[in-house]
Amino acid sequence: MEKFIIKGGKPLHGEVVISGAKNAAVAVVAATILSDQPCVLENVPEIRDINACVKILYEMGASIKIIDKNTIRIDTRGITDPVVPYELARACRGSSYFLGTLLGRFHKADVPMPGGCDLGDRPIDQHLKAFNILGATHTIDGGVVSLRADSLVGSQIYFDIVTVGGTINAMFAAVKADGLTVIENAAKEPQIVDLANFLNSMGADIMGAGTDVIKIRGVKYLKGVTYGIIPDPIEAGTYMVAAAATKGDVVIKGVIPKHLESITDKLRKAGATVEEFDEAIHVKAEGRLMKTSFKTMPHPGFPTDMQPQFSTMLSTADGVSVVTDSIFDNRFRYVNELRRFGAEVTVEGTTAVIQGVDELKGATVKATDLRAGAALVIAGLMANGTTVVEDIYHIERGYENIDDKLRALGADIERVNYYDKSRMAV
Repeated sequence: MEKFIIKGGKPLHGEVVISGAKNAAVAVVAATILSDQPCVLENVPEIRDINACVKILYEMGASIKIIDKNTIRIDTRGITDPVVPYELARACRGSSYFLGTLLGRFHKADVPMPGGCDLGDRPIDQHLKAFNILGATHTIDGGVVSLRADSLVGSQIYFDIVTVGGTINAMFAAVKADGLTVIENAAKEPQIVDLANFLNSMGADIMGAGTDVIKIRGVKYLKGVTYGIIPDPIEAGTYMVAAAATKGDVVIKGVIPKHLESITDKLRKAGATVEEFDEAIHVKAEGRLMKTSFKTMPHPGFPTDMQPQFSTMLSTADGVSVVTDSIFDNRFRYVNELRRFGAEVTVEGTTAVIQGVDELKGATVKATDLRAGAALVIAGLMANGTTVVEDIYHIERGYENIDDKLRALGADIERVNYYDKSRMAV
């Protein structure tokens, strides 16, 4: 096991370059199953979730060549059996995308229910609804979702709720279906647009990605391409918040500022100075930040994946902040750990009330999920004294070299190995 030891109280200063987007990369990696030729993916983040998705492809028969740590050549023509290995699927939430890609290519799929962070109930009923409308039937037995279709035929899909995963899976199933598919109430997140751009570069016919209506005319063939993943807006947002939370001065480079508008807006309301450039964001904060209330929403609203980090920053802001997050049931699980730093946070249902305190004090805490882990690292950077963050494998699911990047900004953070005796067999 590994943990981070952080000696806090030091403002972050300098420049940090953002890696490829986790949420886009897991979809694009899965999408290579639909390609009739090899693909080369660039700007792929070196993180656990991507490694898990690539390993799934390899175990299924794909040819994988690691060109460098962020560039991968994937040839999925060797996949003949559309069955995802159980244990590998359980390690990665993005494994649900293999439902759509395998169905789109083979007209059948057997995929275990996905794993990932424990954020409460994340049903795939909207995914299955889309598959059924396009002509597939499904069964669920022993935690494995099985899809079968004699053919896939374009149709009109209306999602009852906005769903990123459902939108992506519907795109996958429709891209080679016969005729026109119209997806209404579609998600509009940056990874949706990036996936559409990738598929279109291969020869797909997708219009409207980034709006709430996506139209897809099915094609018979998708060629291989070289494609670069977009920069990660959540990683960028995390460093933006870390800069403001530590009263630092940081330039976040290699970003798309439009993807960060909701985060930028809230940081400015909290009193931070944020400057936007073509491919960079400059965040600076002096003195105590101000209370700021917000509610997470689907894009272009404030992202749920940034709520723990932003709420942690607000734990020392002047006044009372109210944060509402109804996207996932367990998104506030990290609050118990945050209280160990001396934060005053009360949670009722989907709302947290944060009474800003003068300072946080170092504590020993455990990451409960990916974004909670990032939030606890930020708390450790803010706090006076030493902080120990355990179970950092959660953090490494979505952040590439977070400790190296923070050290380059002046943080005192060290990665160490340790044995958790409570986990050892007796």
